Amino acid sequence: MKLWIAAAVILCAPLCASAQVKSCDDLKAEIAKKIDAHGGSNYTLTIVDKGKETEGKIVGSCGGGTKSIVYLKATPAPAPAAKPKPASEGEPK
Repeated sequence: MKLWIAAAVILCAPLCASAQVKSCDDLKAEIAKKIDAHGGSNYTLTIVDKGKETEGKIVGSCGGGTKSIVYLKATPAPAPAAKPKPASEGEPK
C-alpha cells in the first residue's frame, strides 16, 4: 500500500509543478501592472531567451525558465529646440 502512495506522489509531482508555470505574456502583464502602480513610466518590457545578452535589468523568468523578461527604462525624448521668432513687419530692422 505504501508503495502505491509513493508512486502516486512521484507521478503526480510533475503535473502539479507544471500547473504553476505562468505564460510569459501573463507574467509580463503582471510586472507592467506593478510598475505602473508604483508610478513607473517610459519603460519597455521585453521577453528574450534566457542567457541572451541584452540591455536592461532582468525582472522575471517564464516559459519554464527558458525565457527572461527584461526591463529597460526609456530615455526621454529631447525637448525640441526653441524656434527664433520671426520679425514682425511693423518693427524697424
